[in-house]
Amino acid sequence: MKSEKITESRVIPKRHYDDACGAAHALDLVGERWALLVMRELMLGPKRFGELRADLPGISANVLTQRLEGLEKAGILVRRKLPPPASVQVYELTPWGYESEPIFQALGRWAARSPTHDPSLPLSATSLFLSFRTMFDPSRAQAFSARIGFRFGETDYLVTVTENGVEVARGTVSGAQAIVTGTPPAVAGAVYGGVPLDALIGSGALAIEGDRALFERFATLFPLPPKVEAA
Repeated sequence: MKSEKITESRVIPKRHYDDACGAAHALDLVGERWALLVMRELMLGPKRFGELRADLPGISANVLTQRLEGLEKAGILVRRKLPPPASVQVYELTPWGYESEPIFQALGRWAARSPTHDPSLPLSATSLFLSFRTMFDPSRAQAFSARIGFRFGETDYLVTVTENGVEVARGTVSGAQAIVTGTPPAVAGAVYGGVPLDALIGSGALAIEGDRALFERFATLFPLPPKVEAA
């Protein structure tokens, strides 16, 4: 089997802050460019090297290799081989690595208030689903539950919503009451951008099977925080 890791890393000495502050040490661990985004893409489960590159289109194979090696050395992720018939190497967060999700949520809520945030930039499926877990408003979901399937390319996801929160399973739409086919940016446009669903469906950007009204209600559960005033 041809290896997906097409470029060997070049060892570059890391700089450290030499500061006892926990935040400073966190930056020692994950402050390199792309490190946090690699962690983000593993937040819903293990991925192959090629999948990570596809979900982070701006990263080179060499830099991705360096970040994976650095995060593995720090104890934030591990590499392992899937059992047959897959028999491929994947990267997966350690339990400690998964504990970082609240950091992404806090950063996401904080940065969403920036007047310079550009929501039209590319968005991965993992980013979209983590945003749902971040922006979910329990007060809007009282007595509400739903199972919404999403088909993005060759990958399926099942999002289960109750008044207590949002859970995401990768690889299935089994049991979904509605199935949305399209792209993460198109779904984000419906949920966050105020793009009319009819326009997205009419243009072919999205298709919905099953209970469309359920998805329309689902799309109201994730209000964005108010923008700060521009200086």
